[in-house]
Amino acid sequence: MKGNEALAEAAIRSGCRHFFGYPITPQTEVAAYMAKRMPKIGGTYMQAESEVAAINMILGSASAGVRAMTSSSSPGISLKGEGISYIAGSDLPCLIINVQRGGPGLGGIQPSQADYWQATKATGHGDFQILVFAPSTVQEMVDTVADAYDMAEKYRMPAMILADGMLGQMMEPVVFEDKEYVPAEKPWATNGHGFKRERNVTNTLYLTPNELEKRVVDRFKRYEIVKENEPRVECLGTEDADIIVVAYGATSRIVKSAVKSAREQGIKAGVIRPITLWPFPDKAIAAAADTAKAFLCVEMSMGQMVDDVRLAVNGKKDVHFFGRTGGVIPTPAEVLEQIKKIAGGVK
Repeated sequence: MKGNEALAEAAIRSGCRHFFGYPITPQTEVAAYMAKRMPKIGGTYMQAESEVAAINMILGSASAGVRAMTSSSSPGISLKGEGISYIAGSDLPCLIINVQRGGPGLGGIQPSQADYWQATKATGHGDFQILVFAPSTVQEMVDTVADAYDMAEKYRMPAMILADGMLGQMMEPVVFEDKEYVPAEKPWATNGHGFKRERNVTNTLYLTPNELEKRVVDRFKRYEIVKENEPRVECLGTEDADIIVVAYGATSRIVKSAVKSAREQGIKAGVIRPITLWPFPDKAIAAAADTAKAFLCVEMSMGQMVDDVRLAVNGKKDVHFFGRTGGVIPTPAEVLEQIKKIAGGVK
């Protein structure tokens, strides 16, 4: 299946029956697939009048306790920022898909990873975080959807799958789990109480500073639990690696090819692939810094993940960067050349 369509089908199989979105390249196939499938399964599909409207429809449906999803590409996610902040402030779970394109502004429709800062540091105003997943294959995108929904509901926070134009548009074999979604009880949902409980209220406005502060502090205590228990990472050849290349998403596929070539040429290289960008797998990188001689961060951006890698390395080793941006995809040969340069300079 094409990546975008596989994402949509995985969401349906994970219990999503409410999709609100707006077309933008390169994610439009997600919405198109939902438009075709939702009426056939008794679900709700609505093309909103704007991205702003779509994310607020997600806020409403998520507050009722149902599994809802929206998808967009970079400029559209920017428009959704305020609504995402409202969802986080309401402690509501939902799934947001960002099939990234180049920027700033309209940029271009080619693949990019330049929304890392937006997803992990500044999705919207205020003190909050969202769960951020970065799959590297179409199959992993499919598998991540159910995981993202489950984790979002467990911790009552929004989840984002950060894909890119390459993953969204490529076609690969996929296998769907033959598993029926059974909705869990959500005692916080605003879905009617039948006079059996107190009414639930969805709210983000707290006029008393101390009350707002308490809610934010409590939320960040929950985030610490997420950071301790939920980082996902793939490590390849790091046990004896002199040079460790850190990359995520589609770029990690290119990096794995370059590292394989480096090994064939006698350079001990390895790969650390963050699968969750938040929570970031800093412990895995910190552990590798005890034995590796240098790190190379490879991204389709100007280096938005580099600071997180440097913080995890904590000054123990040098952290280098190589990236292409504007929709240009790095090649295995380019990455291999960077590995060779670093290998020539380490002892």
